[in-house]
Amino acid sequence: MGKVVSAHSVSVDGYITGREPGPGKGLGDGGMLFDWYFDGDTPSRVFGGFKLSEPSARVFDAAAERVGVALTGRNTYEDSERFGGGSPHPTAPLLLLSNHPAPEITERQTLVTTGIEDAIAAAREIAGDRDVCLMGGGVTAAALKAGLVDEVILHQVPILLGSGRPFFQTLPRHIRLRLIEAVPAPGVTHLHYAVER
Repeated sequence: MGKVVSAHSVSVDGYITGREPGPGKGLGDGGMLFDWYFDGDTPSRVFGGFKLSEPSARVFDAAAERVGVALTGRNTYEDSERFGGGSPHPTAPLLLLSNHPAPEITERQTLVTTGIEDAIAAAREIAGDRDVCLMGGGVTAAALKAGLVDEVILHQVPILLGSGRPFFQTLPRHIRLRLIEAVPAPGVTHLHYAVER
């Protein structure tokens, strides 16, 4: 069985967007959180058009090759302009967790409205022996609260944004992480953690 993994680019002060994110605005003024996707000479084996540094490509592709489904919340879905009816991952379908109907959803997307436990169960079924990749702070916080996250990968960009959407939302208890790997790379440090239970 695959793992449930949260992987995000994040500022040093914990933001996954800049100020005023939204449809047509993407990450607001936080677009530099993804500069490391394009600042190298090594093409990604998974994402066409990505040219990363060698250490970033190694870390990024190792995680991206394991993804069987992307599970996202409504804010990320809308801010990303519904991923154009597809998915943020080139081969994995998208599962949307939302409290509201989504009449615009396509055949490459699945809507779950009954909570994080049902969303993770549906995502695991779709992913099979591959990983479920969580996208967005709200989905990640809900999954952490429910004890359903196996790993957290932070692609930490050396910038203090000062405002935006925080990655880590309020949690009901401390959640301990165990560092698996730390990989410094140009413009980013990749921090891979296991969630301790």
